[in-house]
Amino acid sequence: MRHQGGEPGRPTRAGPHAMELGFLEPLYRAADPVATVYLDTTRGSADATHGIGRRWRALRAGLEGHGADEATLRALDGAVGGATGVPGPQGEALFASGGELIAAYTLSRPPAEDRASWWPVADPIELVADLDDTLAYVFVAADRSGADIHAYPENGGPSGERHFNGATLHISKVRGGGRRHEYDRRGTEGVWSDDAAQTVREVERAVDEIGAGVVFLGGDERAAGMIRDRFSERTRRILVEVRAGGRGDRGAMVELRSAVEQGLRETAVALRAGVVLDFLGDLEHPGLAVQGFADTAAALRSGGVGRLLLSAGRRDEPTLWASTSDPLELARTRAELTEPGEALEAPASALLLRAAQATRSAFTLLPESADATNGAGALLRFSPVRG
Repeated sequence: MRHQGGEPGRPTRAGPHAMELGFLEPLYRAADPVATVYLDTTRGSADATHGIGRRWRALRAGLEGHGADEATLRALDGAVGGATGVPGPQGEALFASGGELIAAYTLSRPPAEDRASWWPVADPIELVADLDDTLAYVFVAADRSGADIHAYPENGGPSGERHFNGATLHISKVRGGGRRHEYDRRGTEGVWSDDAAQTVREVERAVDEIGAGVVFLGGDERAAGMIRDRFSERTRRILVEVRAGGRGDRGAMVELRSAVEQGLRETAVALRAGVVLDFLGDLEHPGLAVQGFADTAAALRSGGVGRLLLSAGRRDEPTLWASTSDPLELARTRAELTEPGEALEAPASALLLRAAQATRSAFTLLPESADATNGAGALLRFSPVRG
């Protein structure tokens, strides 16, 4: 795998790698408690289906023990199990409440561990972390007879059916009007010397339509080279050539998906690094950034957060309190709320994400190695001019 245009540049304070959190709104709309399930649904062995079912039943029993109602559990029964058409590692994130499935996501990789929770609000931190490794991208798989072109916008929202993160969509060939966020063009068939230019036009149109941050090109080396040589300079700057897979059998697709997933993560990490550097630098200047759950909650409460930063996977995460009706009413204790009688308690990350979504703040995953108190912080929306 090689980058044609070098490493992605460091984004500005409002840089390109800014996850918008609007897709979380349906998860936080539920009036009843929400069941959140994270499950490894990799189908790498003959008895994978049995293993997934067994592990789901253990999670189901735990949810029932914490008070989840049977109707909601049945809704999860009907959705659990992942996507049978996706080769290689995968996971899923499911959200259900009031007897209905709110959203089902196939994750680009398994969760750190199988887990399920029953809280007053959804617990989407691992879903958000998985999505933060994705970008708007175009993928081109070429051979001597044609090319498949697939373009996927960043962070498409729930649409009433299963969603796919990362590079899973182009592998499973998911289509249909329900997935309104998918752009799928196929069929540049015929003599390659005539059709390569048409393929390039389709690719560059897709790049424009979705604002792609990276273009992956893989498959037959000669066919891919004919396409590459015709790309504009702008497209070459975001081009990554994938030396794996093709348009062939399932084995080739597994190899291809793995290469694209790696490329997506490497690109996302490079872009995210600039945001984290901004954050760590701005912590040294009062009024530019804050860190820790308490100060981040206070900044969200005032509507001053431009970008929320959180790390994922911490076992010692505290809880916060919030108003049932106002996502910005956040506090460390119930007594600090304006209306203590109308309050809910949930994991800090869930309530910080709820407030960030309500204020249209962007999100960036904070690496575990970043030196930030509690693995939480924010770049502030209104920054003073430095002297």
